[in-house]
Amino acid sequence: MSAQRTIRLSIAILASAVSMALSWPYWRDFEYWAESRGMWLFYFALGFILAVYVFYAFLDSLATLFEHDALEKAEKSRQESASVATREDAR
Repeated sequence: MSAQRTIRLSIAILASAVSMALSWPYWRDFEYWAESRGMWLFYFALGFILAVYVFYAFLDSLATLFEHDALEKAEKSRQESASVATREDAR
């Protein structure tokens, strides 16, 4: 696994853990739909796995967007330098 993927996965796990800590059912006295502790554990385990996936997919998409932006900027600067060189040759 590359270093970037490891970092993205670590950030996704950390963000999911923070999200889970902010909504932990013990602080809410099990007031919502799941009345048994087993259902709460299942609910939070499934939610944690989904949260890691969503955070990881978001970070991966964000990296792709930045890569595309860098490619567009490089292409634009290449075109500008080519047009400047063409103008200088025309003189």
